[in-house]
Amino acid sequence: MTSKEEFKYLSGFGSEFATEDPRCPGALPVGQNNPQKCPYGLYAEQLSGTAFTAPRHENKRSWLYRIRPSVIHKPFVPLNVAQYFKHNWNENEPNPNQMRWKPYDIPSSDNVVDFVQGLHTVCGAGDPKARNGIAIHVYLCNTSMVNLCFYNSDGNFLFVPQQGRLKITTEFGKLTVDPNEICVIQQGIRFSIEVEGPTRGYILEVFDAHFQLPYLGPIGANGLANPRDFLTPVAWFEDRDVPEGFRVVTKFQGKLFEAKQLHSPFDVVAWHGNYAPYKYNLEYFMVINATQFDHADPSIFTVLTCPSNKPGVAIADFVIFPPRWAVQDHTFRPPYYHRNCMSEFMGLIKGNYEAKEDGFAPGGASLHSIMTPHGPDYKCFEGASNGELKPVRVADGTQVIF
Repeated sequence: MTSKEEFKYLSGFGSEFATEDPRCPGALPVGQNNPQKCPYGLYAEQLSGTAFTAPRHENKRSWLYRIRPSVIHKPFVPLNVAQYFKHNWNENEPNPNQMRWKPYDIPSSDNVVDFVQGLHTVCGAGDPKARNGIAIHVYLCNTSMVNLCFYNSDGNFLFVPQQGRLKITTEFGKLTVDPNEICVIQQGIRFSIEVEGPTRGYILEVFDAHFQLPYLGPIGANGLANPRDFLTPVAWFEDRDVPEGFRVVTKFQGKLFEAKQLHSPFDVVAWHGNYAPYKYNLEYFMVINATQFDHADPSIFTVLTCPSNKPGVAIADFVIFPPRWAVQDHTFRPPYYHRNCMSEFMGLIKGNYEAKEDGFAPGGASLHSIMTPHGPDYKCFEGASNGELKPVRVADGTQVIF
């Protein structure tokens, strides 16, 4: 299959979608969710992303119409395949120092590693058992998941590929995610990842709630990440028996568990709802910035936010510094020196970052913890303090912050 034939999408952020595989026309029930007998003898199954009684504008759920119900599986047992994937922050003593990591090593070709095996936790805070906090991981792999799927019982994954395309099969359909795109796979959604070679990227995991578009305020109705540019896959299914056992891996309260079943879980013929995976191309981000003087706060570069219960405070913001023009007069244009009440984790997809000209390479990362001072290096400071202030292009590449 060509990419165009295999990967088709629905447009919109948080929309009410309805889709069925064209091989089974009429698979979606009409006028109700749970008929006595579903078309084609399918099973109706609801996947809830919020409490039933959540406010309507926040309520997330989808109805899936599948060949076999998800409940058909053997018991879950503990799984120990990703020794660096963890959530016990007490294993290491607190360290407020600025930290920087060189590009994370991708396994060599003689060491076969799939996505689950290649998960490495870098940092985090909070507790998945209490559904409060975040974790940041990297994935380092070189082979596809075969008869294996994964789902996160603890929260949502936001994928940021840095090297290598991800071909992701989910219960809702298929999607591809290339470097400079992002993908969100929400809590409970099963997926399998196919790769084409050495693959590396970042994952932001949030335990509390779901990602939202930020409020635009005086910006108006348009700007930053526009809803129409988010893509959700159309329904696709396979009716495939797996006599040797299809492995279903879940992360539950910070630990991995595995169950086996005798069929593919990707047997959803049709679905409708507003709780589904989605992707977004960072090139479509409409940049807002200062055009006269001074340096606007980095919140203007927010793509997605996961809000907390405190107004105006996020559990996590996903922010990018995309290619743009710098035109301010009598202004130090790079990011200012800063001490912050929130931690900043930074990863680089490609190119270089204007405030870290040396030692910060694509595939690496840095961490500036709460109230730890950070800012441009000396070379950047000298250049920006004494350079001619003419309009220039900055950020040749995309840099990300969690």
